[in-house]
Amino acid sequence: MASPTTRFLHHHSHYSSASKILIFFCLSAFLALALIANLFRASLSTHYLAIATNWVDTNAPLLIPNLTAIPHNNNNNKGKDGKIAKRRGPERFLSATFADLPAPEWHWKQMPSAPVPRLDGYSIQIKNMFYVFAGYANLDHVHSHVDVFDFSSNKWVDQIKMPKEMAHSHLGIASDGRYIYIISGQYGIQCSGPTTASFSLDTATKKWKPLPPLPAPRYAPATQLWKGRLHVMGGSKENRHTPGIDHWSLAVKDGEALEQQWRDEVPIPRGGPHRACIAVNDRLFVIGGQEGDFMAKPGSPIFKCSRRHEVVYGDVYMLDEEMKWKILPAMPKPDSHIECAWVIVNNSIIITGGTTEKHPVTKRMMLVGEVFQFRLDTMKWSVIGKLPYRIKTTLTGFWDGWLYFTSGQRDRGPDNPQPKQVVGEMWRTKLHLS
Repeated sequence: MASPTTRFLHHHSHYSSASKILIFFCLSAFLALALIANLFRASLSTHYLAIATNWVDTNAPLLIPNLTAIPHNNNNNKGKDGKIAKRRGPERFLSATFADLPAPEWHWKQMPSAPVPRLDGYSIQIKNMFYVFAGYANLDHVHSHVDVFDFSSNKWVDQIKMPKEMAHSHLGIASDGRYIYIISGQYGIQCSGPTTASFSLDTATKKWKPLPPLPAPRYAPATQLWKGRLHVMGGSKENRHTPGIDHWSLAVKDGEALEQQWRDEVPIPRGGPHRACIAVNDRLFVIGGQEGDFMAKPGSPIFKCSRRHEVVYGDVYMLDEEMKWKILPAMPKPDSHIECAWVIVNNSIIITGGTTEKHPVTKRMMLVGEVFQFRLDTMKWSVIGKLPYRIKTTLTGFWDGWLYFTSGQRDRGPDNPQPKQVVGEMWRTKLHLS
């Protein structure tokens, strides 16, 4: 029979062995967990790196690398607590001006500014006279008159009151060389509702006449007089955001409607507002534009504008005697807010400014500062010059070899294409086309 001392020693030895085994398993488990955690962290790091390095568009014209990693042997890298600051690895970001296209610098001369600044204004040129309609002074103030500029004297010479029922912005506009036709549009400040009311202005007598209302109200529809009929298409529907593809026409002559109802025409392939609409050589062109727009904030008594998703595009469509839409080469980059930003010179369409796609990171609107040329003989686009600054809703004219533009909303500066100030400035440059 073992003594108490022998039993104690035997028990102690057994307990010691069990403890060692337990400690060994604990350490092994801890190391295994640490290894798994490290692998998981590496996996997350790799996944994040993939996201961080692939969010940019690799086709973007300007991709700027920031490779300023902090040196490790520099006392200037110490933080406030005296510790060495963490080193930063390479970063990639998209320049605010990445959408700007290379273009020649043009010499622009400033001319007399319009009597009032205008955003979303509209214009028509008849010989040497330039009629500038409506528009916002700011979101809480809209204009209800027409300012008239004489290219021959380079002076603002007249002002014409608009009918009280006429839209103040986002309207459709066309002319036959004497009469100016105004179709539908937004009535009021901010993001107010649309109207179907339409009118004609006799520029010789300065008198207005009503036209049959559009079948449904539209914001900024593409509008043009073509083959004796007033064509109205696209634009945004009543909620200001949903693109419309409807296409209507109305026979008109000398400022009057020859029929009381609008006729349905072939719908335009892609809807939306803020497009250039041009009739030349028996063909009708619809250029650029966007899908979506700001909407009135629900319940707002002043119809306060609320931001919504927009898609800007550079699509070009043409309608000819077959009355079938044809797709032509797209603009050099997506462009919108160009309803009156065009002129026809030497068998070319010239377009100034506009807005392009939002910055993919900041989601801010970006303005356009280039001048585009579309040659009607080759159906090809080119970038031929730069404006004094980026600007949207320009009102453009051409007289005696000079390219003019006035009004709109300009950028925040050379390095910031976001919109800021609404202006009434007028500029001109001598236009030389190849």
